[in-house]
This record gives sequence, structure tokens and C-alpha cells, in this order.
Amino acid sequence: MAATISNEYDVIIVGAGPAGSSCAMFLGREGNKVLLIDKAKFPRDKTCGDACSGKSVSVLRELGLLDEIETSAHGKIFGVIFSSPNGTVLEVPGKEAKASGFVCRREVLDNIIFKGAKKYVNTLEEFTVTDLLREGNQVVGVTGIDKSGKQQQFRAKIVAGADGAASVVAQKVGMFELDGAHHCTAVRGYYDGVTGMKEMIEIHFTKTVLPGYLWIFPYEDGTANVGVGMLTKDIKKYKINLKELMEKEIHENPIFKERFANAKPITDVKGWNLPLGSKIRKHIAGDGWVLLGDAASLIDPFSGEGMGNAMTSAKIAFRTISRSLRLGSYSEKILHEYEEELKRELKDEMAMSYNLQRLGKHQFMLNFVIGKAVKNAEMRDMISTMVVNEEAKKGFVSPLFYLKLLFT
Repeated sequence: MAATISNEYDVIIVGAGPAGSSCAMFLGREGNKVLLIDKAKFPRDKTCGDACSGKSVSVLRELGLLDEIETSAHGKIFGVIFSSPNGTVLEVPGKEAKASGFVCRREVLDNIIFKGAKKYVNTLEEFTVTDLLREGNQVVGVTGIDKSGKQQQFRAKIVAGADGAASVVAQKVGMFELDGAHHCTAVRGYYDGVTGMKEMIEIHFTKTVLPGYLWIFPYEDGTANVGVGMLTKDIKKYKINLKELMEKEIHENPIFKERFANAKPITDVKGWNLPLGSKIRKHIAGDGWVLLGDAASLIDPFSGEGMGNAMTSAKIAFRTISRSLRLGSYSEKILHEYEEELKRELKDEMAMSYNLQRLGKHQFMLNFVIGKAVKNAEMRDMISTMVVNEEAKKGFVSPLFYLKLLFT
């Protein structure tokens, strides 16, 4: 789209990650006047586990961007490898021959979606939003500082905050909260030369990492995204240095020591914050504003994956915003429909994942479930279905599932 920037828009979206750029592209394709703002210059990296679920695949396909992702450097996911605290390893291949998801470096993925949005909307990079414009209780735009240090204002009928875990928009509308029981901190680094990798993501619940877990996500080029995540409250409680914990784990734990013997780090280990969907923001829509993705606190409490829910929120927000623009009403009453629909979509899934997260803290249960599944093909088949099917995932928190484990 033309680079000319005006001061008046239908929608301003703050944050050009997967949620913001997807929402912008949906809205722009309908002919709405949209300004997509980001404080960085693209392409840019983003510290992340890089895993993308089937939800992400679905939205990318709808946006017409999946083919470009498929031809970019990434790794397809054909299953999951779990290990329990007692060292039992369980391989759970996907139920279907096709990949259930993929891993893709955010520098690549985010830039593809951003470029897609750029065809339909105005974009403003290297602009830091510092505050919201208001008329009474109504949000009517943003103010911020451009790369030259100049302060500028832009007005819009609706402002969408897709600006991540430390969302300025969420802070300015009074919806930012950091609850250590519903907030995770993670570190990750990229490594070359890790041996024994397959086209499967790995999640390891080792004794020394619990109540967190260590992951290894492989790429087709032989590199891997390796990291550790844990609830923020547990990090504070046990005074844990995640970077030191990860380094010690991969070099000293017998499960990983040989696999990392000749592995070389190809990036620094970096950390980031994950606001979990076990406690979605109290409100994610109001008079003239909505929150998307991490800004709305939508990360899966068990897996730590946020991309799928972020892009789901973008699609649902697009529908509500489009209706709001057609009606010419930008009040909380109308925009609250987005909040209601999103919570209906994610509520049960988030509750299930939260229960799984709590289950994952108990060594006995992890050893029991993974140990049983290793010995029983039917259990492996059930878990395989649950991993990729949100409806089937309910089985993980059903008493009948554990009764079945006991008697098989």
C-alpha cells in the first residue's frame, strides 16, 4: 500500500506480530483504512519457542500465506516426544501423515505476515506508542515518538493493542496485571549439532527442571530451538536462574549430555515473559479499544504456545471490528462481543491446559501416565489424538482416563 501516512484511520493496530499483522490484513482486505504500528523495523527477531499449532496453520491458510511459510526455512511437526522425571521416554507420532504444525523462526514468520498486511494497510515502523488519545472514556487514537524523536499523534475509531506481554495499550486502559501464578518466564537459545533429533518436538519433565520443563524443537537445517520455561512464582520461590539451569541440564543430565556433546550455541540465550491464558485479562475490550494475543494474556498454560491463540484472537477481533465499523458504533457494548466470542472459543481449552499444567508439577503422575503409555499402544493412540485435537484433550482431565490407565 502507498507509504503516505495520514492522521485519521478506521483502525490503528499497535504491534505488528502475528496477531496485529493478521488482524490488519483481514481488515485491510475488506477496504478498511488501517494503520499498523510497530516499535521495531522489520524483519526483526522475537524471542520465542517458535512452535506453531494447527490453529496458526488454519489462519495462515485463510490469509493466503501458508505456501510462503512452507517454502521458508522451518521444521514440520509430526509428533511429540515426552520424557518423565524417572527418565522414561514416550514418542507420540501424529495420527495423520501430514504435519500437525511447524516451528519457524519469528524473524521469518512475522516478516511474512507483516509483508502480507503491508499490501493492504499503511504501516509505521520504529514508532513507539507512549499513550492513548481519549475523548471522555472513549479511546480515539495514539500518541508516540518516531525514530527521529519527534512526537506524533494518530486518530482512529478503534485502537487494537497487539503489543505483546508488556502491552502499553493494556497498561493505559488499566488492564495490565502480572500474576506470578498465571505468568511464565522462559529462556531459549539456538544450537547446531544436537544429535538424535526427529521431526517431532520434544518436551522433557526432568527432576531437575520441575516444576518447569525443557524443550527441544528441531529445524530442517539441523539446528534446534532449546529452552526452559517455568511459572514466575516458582522461579521467585526457588530463586532459579533459568539460563544457568538450562546450561547445566543439557551438559550434565545423562538424558541430554551425549546429545549436546558437540553442539554449539549459535545465538545468545535470551529470556521473555509469557502471560498465560489461565487468567485472561479482566477485560479485553472497551470503549474504542480491544486487546489481542499476548496483550490479552492468551498463551496456553500447559504448552506455552501463544501463536495459535494470538491469530485466533486476530480473526475474531476482525469480525467484531468490521461489524462495529459498519454500524458506526465503537462503544464497549459493541466491542464486548469480541471478548465474549473469544472467551467462548478459548475458555474450556484454557481450563483444560491449566489443569494439565498443574498435573505436570507432580512427578508421580508424570511417571505414571508416561510409563503406562510407553507400554500400551492404546494409550499412545489416545495421547496422540489429544495432542492435536482440542476436544479430545478433555480426556487428560477426565477421571475416566486415569481409571483406564489403572486397568490397562
